[in-house]
Amino acid sequence: MAITGIGGASAITLQTIVDMRTQLDDLQRQLGSGKKSTSYAGLGLDRGLTIGLRSQLSAISGYQQSITQVGVRLDLMQTQLGQFDKVTQSSKSSIMLSQFALNGASQTQDQRNIKGTLDQLVGMLNTGADGRYLFSGRSVTQVPVDTTDHILNGDGLKAGLKQLIDERRQADLGANGLGRVTVASSGATSTSITEDAGIYGIKLVGASSNMAGSTVTGPTGSPPVLDFDLGGANPNPGESVTFSFSLPDGTTRDVTLRATASSPPAAGEFTIDPSVANTAANLQAALTQSLTTFAATELTAASAIAAGNDFFDTDAANPPQRVDGPPFDTATAARDGTAADTVQWYMGDNATDDPRQTAVARADTSLTVAYGARASEHALRISIQSMAIFSAVTFSGGDPNEQAQYAALKQRIGSALQGSATEQKLSDISGELAGAQIALDNAKERHEQSGTTLQNLLQSVEGAPTEQVAAQILAMQTSLQATLQTTALLLRTNLLQYL
Repeated sequence: MAITGIGGASAITLQTIVDMRTQLDDLQRQLGSGKKSTSYAGLGLDRGLTIGLRSQLSAISGYQQSITQVGVRLDLMQTQLGQFDKVTQSSKSSIMLSQFALNGASQTQDQRNIKGTLDQLVGMLNTGADGRYLFSGRSVTQVPVDTTDHILNGDGLKAGLKQLIDERRQADLGANGLGRVTVASSGATSTSITEDAGIYGIKLVGASSNMAGSTVTGPTGSPPVLDFDLGGANPNPGESVTFSFSLPDGTTRDVTLRATASSPPAAGEFTIDPSVANTAANLQAALTQSLTTFAATELTAASAIAAGNDFFDTDAANPPQRVDGPPFDTATAARDGTAADTVQWYMGDNATDDPRQTAVARADTSLTVAYGARASEHALRISIQSMAIFSAVTFSGGDPNEQAQYAALKQRIGSALQGSATEQKLSDISGELAGAQIALDNAKERHEQSGTTLQNLLQSVEGAPTEQVAAQILAMQTSLQATLQTTALLLRTNLLQYL
């Protein structure tokens, strides 16, 4: 019979104690950290699930950070758009109610005030956040809008809006101040109006008359000619003829001449003479005078609006348009303004695609949100353009037609700020950005719910329940204490005692 040595049994028992001590240390670590293991290997078969859950949580965290960052940008954009709209509407009221009072200056006080408003609008469009400009499209590091001073007055060799307005005014009025048309006698009782060649000045639309025996011919030919013939009899007092003209800004205005027996006639009237030929000559003289006034008022105001369109309504495919001169008063065509000779008011991304697509954020695996914007968008541009035109026009104070010109300018700017049903509004931009905000908020809520679910599942796999670990520690301590007592007893036992 073989008898195992007490020393051998003690060695086995000591190894058991070491193992138990190691297990106790690990349980105490679990109790302190709340984690089952310090490595994926310690999780056994659950390690693959844990890696997958952590990957999903990391992706959600990335999406949430992006949503938060873009949310801040959108909040700033909406704030600026709201303030932009408020200032624009207030300025529109000021312009429409403005009175023509120069008080020894070349501009009204309202014009000077609107210059300050223009500074505010430019500042709003130049808003930046976290190192990027919000209204520059893809060119996020480029200030979107040039300074008000450069826009109005130019920059060195580069022409600003004031210069373009002056060049366009010369081209539209022409050398004779009649708006690039010629009034002449085309027969004993007839008067003709002939357009100049080219794109500038007023353009003939037609004429209508309630004078018995009169006839209207044209406009026909190239350049177009319109002919009005009184016929063989004089008109009656109060009868009239109306000539219609198209202006550079796309509007149409009428010039009406009314027959009168008075001499001299009032503005817009011509005197009936016993001789029909003399009556026709009086009509021709009255038409020339009316067109001179018309050109100095309606045409000059429309020309300023057209120059503003040429300067502001640009993109990568459509550079600013300049009168191809000098001389300007006989010019017939436009030329492209270049970066070397014309201020580019908008300096951001000037492509022609959808502005919203210039900034895109991924908010989920299958959700991207477009939230870009350009300061050159119509709803923003038209406000900048209108304020700039109103601020750029100057007056001499000695021309009796300037008050009517001022009124015509105000009316056109008010119409531009009002816009039409088919034109983009600030509310359209704000609404599209609000849609992006809603999509981001919904994605954020989904991520929060998903993150909570995934975190709970990860905790159930990786986590060490406090109550369970505490119970295991107590059980291990009890077992370790018993083992230590038994081992101590064995170590004090020799062969003689055993026998």
